[in-house]
Amino acid sequence: MKINVNLLLLSFCTLFACFGMQAQSIFGKWQVTNDAGKVNSIIEIYEHGGEVAGKVIRIMKEEDRDQTCNKCSGELKDKPIEGLEVISGFEKEGEEYTGGTLIDPKSGKEYKGKIWLDENDPNKLNVRGYVAFFYKTKIWERAK
Repeated sequence: MKINVNLLLLSFCTLFACFGMQAQSIFGKWQVTNDAGKVNSIIEIYEHGGEVAGKVIRIMKEEDRDQTCNKCSGELKDKPIEGLEVISGFEKEGEEYTGGTLIDPKSGKEYKGKIWLDENDPNKLNVRGYVAFFYKTKIWERAK
């Protein structure tokens, strides 16, 4: 059996390029930490109806897993936080995702925001919420 070395090399390069592109995506699972650096939850970011969305897939403290969003309003009121869609409506604009909303399940507040990968580390995600001209940016790390 004769193996075409060029074809084999091209196949490996294509395979590794696909893995590299996946690492450059905002899609996937992200660790959300508190101010002390402890992981509170895991958020999964995915595409839904042509937009970017994200939901809480795991609360780390087992005793907190049955909490509900009792301070949320509308259809999110009293929904379980684990499984709650906390990111919705974002669309890609250049290297950023904008135009969507972020929900803080602890306060029930809704923020306009933007999301983008750290330019130096694709395993870090910048998540920024706005209130008028003021903003706060949190850095999430890709879950392993």
